[in-house]
Amino acid sequence: MNAISVKNLTYEYEENIKAIDNISFDIPVGSFVSIIGKNGSGKSTLAKLLDGLLIAKSGEIKIFDLILNNKNIKAIRNKIGIVFQNPDNQFISTTVEDDIAFGLENRNIDSNKMQEIVIDFAKKVNMDKYLNKEPSNLSGGQKQRVAIAGVLALNCDIIILDEATSMLDPKGKEEIRQLIVKMKQENPSLTILSITHDIEEAYLSDYIIILENGKIIKQGKHKDIFSNLDELKKLGFETPFFITVKQELLKHGYDFSDCENINDLVEKLCQLM
Repeated sequence: MNAISVKNLTYEYEENIKAIDNISFDIPVGSFVSIIGKNGSGKSTLAKLLDGLLIAKSGEIKIFDLILNNKNIKAIRNKIGIVFQNPDNQFISTTVEDDIAFGLENRNIDSNKMQEIVIDFAKKVNMDKYLNKEPSNLSGGQKQRVAIAGVLALNCDIIILDEATSMLDPKGKEEIRQLIVKMKQENPSLTILSITHDIEEAYLSDYIIILENGKIIKQGKHKDIFSNLDELKKLGFETPFFITVKQELLKHGYDFSDCENINDLVEKLCQLM
């Protein structure tokens, strides 16, 4: 079953200037898909179309079995949570606890259950020690963790990360990448769509769609996309750090081809020491 199905989707900000140009793709339930592309490729426009924040000129979007239209928009938004680019623009409360609780209040969740839910999801993102903190006193990575906790607390079926790491420092980026991995491990049925230009984040995903000028120029499984690094470089993407490290180690006689991520590689290196 598909969590998201897009068919012949087109969107124009101005007449005859297509931000999204007749694209089609399917995202199965429980998958982790990255949509990558340079600035102006149409990535963020697509994220807004999927949540009904923008209305397509033509084409169809289905979220599970619901066609995205005015009749179904409320039900669809209950299934989708979005984490946006700038963490400072996502907070509307004075404490971390209140901010995670905000969406639950809008859904009229019983107050006795609400606190339990807030604490549970704050723990999942390692922010339970900060519940009484003001958001302004948090780092960028911590703010994004709180934003993700607020989305997870709503029990959404789909999470869209719209450039959610682009304004973070390297430490913050890595925190969010590891949190994405943890989210998938804890809830295999959760569908994650990452809109990003961060190749390191895209490397974690199962399937990748590459956009350019509003069109899909390439899509495929993780191993197929990253098997042709020269093609990725021509498209303007750097080689992921993990692959670069493996290549350098191979030059020195160390074969780590069985390692699937940086943590596997570090563990195997430690075993050799």
